[in-house]
Amino acid sequence: MSKYLFFYSVIATAVVAALCAGGGSLLKENRRLKGNQTALCNDVVRYRTAAEEAAASVQALRLRCGEYEEMRAADAERIRSMGIRLRRLEAVATTHTESSIRIKAPLRDTIIERDTILLCDTLRIRDTIRLFHWQDAWVTVSGSIDSTEVECRVRSIDTLRQIVHRIPRRFLFFRYGTKAIRQEIISSNPHTQIVYTEYIELSRRRRR
Repeated sequence: MSKYLFFYSVIATAVVAALCAGGGSLLKENRRLKGNQTALCNDVVRYRTAAEEAAASVQALRLRCGEYEEMRAADAERIRSMGIRLRRLEAVATTHTESSIRIKAPLRDTIIERDTILLCDTLRIRDTIRLFHWQDAWVTVSGSIDSTEVECRVRSIDTLRQIVHRIPRRFLFFRYGTKAIRQEIISSNPHTQIVYTEYIELSRRRRR
């Protein structure tokens, strides 16, 4: 009788352990789906750092490989074209920026020589054009204006810094676990505005 009780207790313990493991997995999955729902409903938060740098914050999406392939089909195809398998992805980040600047630059006259065809003869004549130039630490604008056209050259430099950090859960004064993962994007160019940013973590489970 004691032997049957022993086997019964072992089986009961195994069943309880399996139920607990299954319940824990369901709880984690529910938290993941709830976090994704929050991330999709919330807009990108734009702000300025203490150094007056443009910054944006967004909550990370946590997707399985199949979900990512379905939701971001064009990006998935682009990644495959790079020779990278989707199941090897850890995370994918996308950021769109826009640079907008208004400038005032003084004009100066300069004389250039150009060839002109007149009655089948090529003559070298002198012409006056107006030049302008403006620059700061991030943007350089230069060009020329003559009687028929304007030529302009613009060069913009920017550095985007990506910071990924964990948001812990809170209970009273205690912090524990992970409530969400957030990405912070900071632009060093004061003329740049961060239009859109997205951060996706790829789950290691059930990858194709």
